[in-house]
Amino acid sequence: MYKGKKVVAVLPAYNAAQTLEKTYNEIPRDLVDEVILCDDCSKDDTVAVAKRLGIDHIISHEANKGYGGNQKSLYNKSLELDADIIIMLHPDYQYTPKLIPSMVNIIGEDLYPVVLGSRILGKGALKGGMPMYKYIANRFLTATQNFLCDYKLSEYHTGYRAFSADVLRGIKFNNNDDDFVFDNEMLSQIIYNGFDIGEVTCPTKYFEEASSINLKRSIQYGLGVLRVSLVHRLCKWGIGKSKLY
Repeated sequence: MYKGKKVVAVLPAYNAAQTLEKTYNEIPRDLVDEVILCDDCSKDDTVAVAKRLGIDHIISHEANKGYGGNQKSLYNKSLELDADIIIMLHPDYQYTPKLIPSMVNIIGEDLYPVVLGSRILGKGALKGGMPMYKYIANRFLTATQNFLCDYKLSEYHTGYRAFSADVLRGIKFNNNDDDFVFDNEMLSQIIYNGFDIGEVTCPTKYFEEASSINLKRSIQYGLGVLRVSLVHRLCKWGIGKSKLY
């Protein structure tokens, strides 16, 4: 709990058996009331590791639903559990759980209803191993999104996010894509609906066990991001319609 507010951490897992325990052990359980893991039909022992660790709630998809589909299951479950603050943490240890107290504090003190862990603030992205082509793409896409969405973020592509439950109830995240572009659709919805977003500097970690997408999927993702931002702008101008809003 944080000042009477229930804190829930949600872990979208896919083949995370090697890194799950290290990630879970750094979650501050004196602050986080419950942990939910959703396994998206992994091919390794992710579920067995989760059970051994005693994770509070384990959701197992019988078929792979994609990164976005995984998050939908997690957010819906967190709302069923009456969470007040929800932190989405990747179990591949690419993002440190040690930032959870700071992110919870920002939301719990009603400073911002959404907090992103930014890899771009400061100079840690390339130092932490982010490939140069991903860094350049990140900067280009972020600049384009800031322009089209009329907002100012250091990056739109971090997977480390925390939300007030009111935000999740106030956007149509279940209408989003089931693939990686889900994340950007969600931020578009948040901005479109007038929720403010805060950012904290997050160390970058790239290593063999960390999840990543290949060049082809990265290009598909980039094109999807541009589409989402363009639709966002057209809807704001009143000349477009989307199920997202």
